[in-house]
Amino acid sequence: MDQLRRSLRDAPVVSRDGYDYFVHGVTDGVPPVEPAILREVVDAVRERIDFDGVDLLVAPEAMGVHHATALSLSTDVPFVVVRKRSYGFPDEVAVHQRTGYGESDFHLNGVEAGDRVVLVDDVLSSGSTIRAVSAALAEAGAEVADVVVVLERVDADPGELPHEVTSLLRVRVEDGAVEVVD
Repeated sequence: MDQLRRSLRDAPVVSRDGYDYFVHGVTDGVPPVEPAILREVVDAVRERIDFDGVDLLVAPEAMGVHHATALSLSTDVPFVVVRKRSYGFPDEVAVHQRTGYGESDFHLNGVEAGDRVVLVDDVLSSGSTIRAVSAALAEAGAEVADVVVVLERVDADPGELPHEVTSLLRVRVEDGAVEVVD
């Protein structure tokens, strides 16, 4: 994770309605997501998560998608995207989420009762995305085998989460800069 650690040092921090939000390729696609860093992320996830018996990767739109894509190519496990748009399919599950800087609705399709899934996202901060997607997965009857995020903000309180979360790096924003804690 050395390349990711180094790249986080240069991540700009912007205020979004009073919330210190850092901008990085892994979390925003800006600056460009470096292939070497994405490979590093995939390797680290594969070291920590057992994909045996997993039916699907589930990634919330938008920034979990590139991580799920890379993991899917590496593990041969297909993935679905929890979208911010409704398609109106009969089994669609809609959930609402509120983050530290906004709110939106998510729509889950393509997950069936009994599917074992790994939820993949970029950052854990408020925990609202994980709670919302987990609720949708429970409503669909899926079993959450694991939840993995690339970065976990230790300067944010996610509150109680429905599942244990594996994070690759823990970070905080301090004095306008991203600091890697471990």
